[in-house]
Amino acid sequence: MDHEVVFATLEKVCQDNISVFCGPSRLPHGTAVERLVTCLKQIQEHGRALEPVVTSFTAVYHHYDFDEQTPGNGYRTLVKVLEACLLHIIHKARYIASSYSNPFFRVDHNTSEMEAYCSALCQLRALLHLAQQLINDNDCGQLYSLQDKDLSRSFVQEYSSMHKACFYGRCLGFQYSPSIRPFLQTVVISMVSYGETYGKQQSGLGTAALSLLTSGKYVIDPELRGAEFERITQNLDMQFWKSFWNLTESGLLAGFNRIASKQVQVNFTMTVPPVTLCLPLASDPRLSVTVSPPIAHWGPGPVHMRLISYELREGQDSEELLVLSRAKPPPISTHLPWVQKQPRSPWLLIHFHGGGFVAQTSRSHENYLRSWSKELNVPVLSVDYSLSPEAPFPRALEECFYAYCWALNNCHLLGQCVALYGYTVKLSTYLSSMATLKSLIACFWTVGLSCMDYQTVQPAMGSSTLSTLSRDTAMLLSDLTQGASNWIQSFLDPRRTSGRSLSRSSSQRQTETHMSNQASALLTFSLLDFSSYKVQCELNCSLLLTAEFELTLLPTQASALDALLDDSVMFAKKLRDMGQPVSLTVAKDLPHGFLSLYQLSKETDVAAEVCIARIREVFEQENPPHNLVEET
Repeated sequence: MDHEVVFATLEKVCQDNISVFCGPSRLPHGTAVERLVTCLKQIQEHGRALEPVVTSFTAVYHHYDFDEQTPGNGYRTLVKVLEACLLHIIHKARYIASSYSNPFFRVDHNTSEMEAYCSALCQLRALLHLAQQLINDNDCGQLYSLQDKDLSRSFVQEYSSMHKACFYGRCLGFQYSPSIRPFLQTVVISMVSYGETYGKQQSGLGTAALSLLTSGKYVIDPELRGAEFERITQNLDMQFWKSFWNLTESGLLAGFNRIASKQVQVNFTMTVPPVTLCLPLASDPRLSVTVSPPIAHWGPGPVHMRLISYELREGQDSEELLVLSRAKPPPISTHLPWVQKQPRSPWLLIHFHGGGFVAQTSRSHENYLRSWSKELNVPVLSVDYSLSPEAPFPRALEECFYAYCWALNNCHLLGQCVALYGYTVKLSTYLSSMATLKSLIACFWTVGLSCMDYQTVQPAMGSSTLSTLSRDTAMLLSDLTQGASNWIQSFLDPRRTSGRSLSRSSSQRQTETHMSNQASALLTFSLLDFSSYKVQCELNCSLLLTAEFELTLLPTQASALDALLDDSVMFAKKLRDMGQPVSLTVAKDLPHGFLSLYQLSKETDVAAEVCIARIREVFEQENPPHNLVEET
């Protein structure tokens, strides 16, 4: 809808209601009517101030899209969220104007509804003010404030002072697709109920059961729900988030999840021991490189992963894999007479699950992984990396890298060509981006969980918060800077090393030895997106700040309402500018982590089908490259 029409309609419906309630035949509703009139006048004031701002944004925000066919960036999303709020206000105002004389009209309830959306409009106005600063201070087309760290910190401070409760009370989920709003409301109500009982002497399920009994008041009282949600996001520690999101892996919920998921013939977890791997270089198979097991923080340790396959294939029931199974015997359907073993798959999809490296395992994501294994007809290897804060950064990334290398070493059992899929963070610092700042109203993403700046987080012994990201990590990344880019590039892309002498200099040998001894925290970031880069430790290691990339294909999908949207847009732009083939799809009206909502609504089903289609396009290439990456 044209924004000028929206603002004109807003002004008219507000004025119509004000005229009715302030006219000569004033209705006897007391203070509630006075509150309503005051609220309507505030909405008018916000609308008049916001219209020129929105006009200025709509004139330029197309410059920040990936291309003309793919409209999507944080500025667009903020305007769309604002318009959604205005449309809700218009709808409510029209209802009030047509129903105020009805004897069953609840003036207190409708006044509270209008006040809630007025508060949300006020906060969105503040976000638009921040967006104006960003768009004025950055170059055209640049979605991040990369140069001024003080500016980024000031944005975070101003953002943190904003009130978030209104977005989790009566206005909860207004910006999302209507079909998933009830689910999001259930999640938030469950979260605040769980937060109230969290810390009491109960087991995880006991706390969940107790929170179920207390959830009624948060259904009845939306304002209390919003205030409690704001308290939780500001005060509860990382252990709360881990505990809450891990409820999805409780026996009961996991059982329902498996019943609703596709049935597969192979689904078992493995523990891969920490042994040094030897892999040939892509540039010259006569040369090889050693890959050490994960060692960050406490030394070498195993890596856990789950193998899912819709059909039993050659190699999957081999003794080499079965000896690694964590269940005895492993749950493979070889004993069923109708099960026929299929040839080895030409592809293997390696999956890194969501959860922000702090929660969940592959078990939480089985519903769509099982479906993918059937629809794509390929096995899936999902890595159960160690979780923070018990396993601080970069342990999880080391394990992901090691799992990838282990899969390459065992392609004769798993699949010849490897594709990577998962949620990849392109910036491991909290730089100002409109999509990230918009996490103020994101049901599954809060600034407390996404602000991971090494320079601002101070170490604290025994702490269970993000303080585990200490200065030691930054020092480790700094130590790995020299030679990292060239080493990774020689491993990934033969074009970069063809024509080079087979003899290595002493500095190259020292670099490879250093990389092997120091674990590969840097390399893990690189290989998760198949990029090679030089670390800029002052800004923290990131994929958007890198110097070089070598990717063959990168089909990318993001959500318009995701805090990582701008990461995906800028990353795709950078690849395109470097001549790399890349595609970007932006799903509308869906939250971060929408794949976990698969089969919940038509919109999430369509988005999941797009993911499958994009992966299938890669698989159907006539000459598939050895390594590919897919991300959400």
